[in-house]
Amino acid sequence: MARINKSALTKLEIIQVASRLFLTEGYSNTSIKMVCKELDMSPGNVTFYFPTKEHLLAELVELLCMYQWKRMEIEADEGISSIMAICLEFTAMATMCEDPIARDFLRSAYTSDLCLDIIRSNDADRAKRVFGQYRPNWNHEQYVEAEILVSGVEYATLMTAGEPVSLEYRISGALHNILGVYGVPPEVREMKIKKVFAMDYRNLGKKILSEFKQYVEDSNEQAFMDLLRRA
Repeated sequence: MARINKSALTKLEIIQVASRLFLTEGYSNTSIKMVCKELDMSPGNVTFYFPTKEHLLAELVELLCMYQWKRMEIEADEGISSIMAICLEFTAMATMCEDPIARDFLRSAYTSDLCLDIIRSNDADRAKRVFGQYRPNWNHEQYVEAEILVSGVEYATLMTAGEPVSLEYRISGALHNILGVYGVPPEVREMKIKKVFAMDYRNLGKKILSEFKQYVEDSNEQAFMDLLRRA
């Protein structure tokens, strides 16, 4: 039997603990020392694999992107259009930000150059698939450029939680702007947004947040199992 790759195992252990702490204690409230204490590991061992806490956040953002693709696949099987799936995803993110820990995670991700590059690259790939019918002549670079605008709209909307402007107004305005960037006609935008608000969209955010936490746990556990299986 082959030996277990100890380096890969240590890396997975660090990701698992850091991800859990980020989603329970908050990214800003979690320090490398806290991760080390959980693992009974020296700071040097952790920073050997992840030079900064931001690099650990990037691992969690990668999992978020994978989860978003998975949600779109599930919703497609349920007969939900890809455009509607994007609308529901953003709505869920906006309502999630009423939870201070979730808001801290997303704020940290959108203000990290490393993580924002991951988000924009992932979302540009999805946008090309979802909105290609409205922007048939766009190349990949144009989708990337569009995502720079879209991520700005997303951040501005997500980070105004607790402000006097209502959640519904902020979501509606953001979706109009985001869909407009990709050439979705006004009447289609209105229809999709109306469908969003016909749902229990506040509880949607709670459901998605809970599902994402479980997805992170399951994905990390699966990564361990895959590593052991290859040994």
